[in-house]
Amino acid sequence: MTPLVIVLIALVGGFLGGIIGALTGLGGGIIVVPLLTLVLHMPITEAVGVSLFGVIAISVGAAPRFVGTGLTNLRVALFLQMAASAGALVGALVSHDIPARALFLIFGLVMLYNAVTSFLPSRRSEGLKASSPLAQRLKLAGRYQEGDDWVEYQVGSVLPAFGIMLGAGMLSALLGIGSGVFKVLAMDKLMRLPFKVSTATSNFMIGITAATSAGYYLSHGDVPPLVAAPVVLGTLGGAYLGGHWMKLLPVVTLRRVFAVVLMAVACEMLYKGFVP
Repeated sequence: MTPLVIVLIALVGGFLGGIIGALTGLGGGIIVVPLLTLVLHMPITEAVGVSLFGVIAISVGAAPRFVGTGLTNLRVALFLQMAASAGALVGALVSHDIPARALFLIFGLVMLYNAVTSFLPSRRSEGLKASSPLAQRLKLAGRYQEGDDWVEYQVGSVLPAFGIMLGAGMLSALLGIGSGVFKVLAMDKLMRLPFKVSTATSNFMIGITAATSAGYYLSHGDVPPLVAAPVVLGTLGGAYLGGHWMKLLPVVTLRRVFAVVLMAVACEMLYKGFVP
């Protein structure tokens, strides 16, 4: 495979990952890592290293579009980020001690679980009536702009979500996915944030989480410039476009995109893990 073909594949993959990452808050690694491992046959540690830099680019490209509308809850993001960054540091330190096939299987199982969860109908039709005591003390409730109106919402289950963020950060470092999968689900299902708020807040957090462990991969030579550069350029463009679409698309459409993408990637990665 020629260098030009490698660059083009990485650029297109990064662009698609940027769109999906911005729309769903997943970080784009669910597209980039399978592409690099299954198409370009890169070692998974190198694919993860490249993907982490792509995740940072997605966050830079998408997150600023949501802050002014109130979709990004900065208080929730910064509080949960303490746990996510701690988990990312642990994940980076153990990443080279885990066999590649085990990483593929972990990746696939995580995706499959979350795909099934996302397909299930929500057990709630509206948000919380009042925030939990801890959320009130931390002033985590917020509001976001929907058209010409501002929609207020409350926040609950802060500590369970904080605990999940530890594991999310660790998975981010191990799999290069930005851990947006668990971030979005924890904020949507546990904290009961509106789905668009969960997605926008995740987009803000994923870059910080990825940056926590990206330097470790870079220092170990796991970020080949020929692949990383086009992935970052592609994800920046895709994230900008996806960030625009995210504000326009209905929540039902976003949930379907979220679930379908997870299911497809889960099957690919499980196959890679089971078949030598």
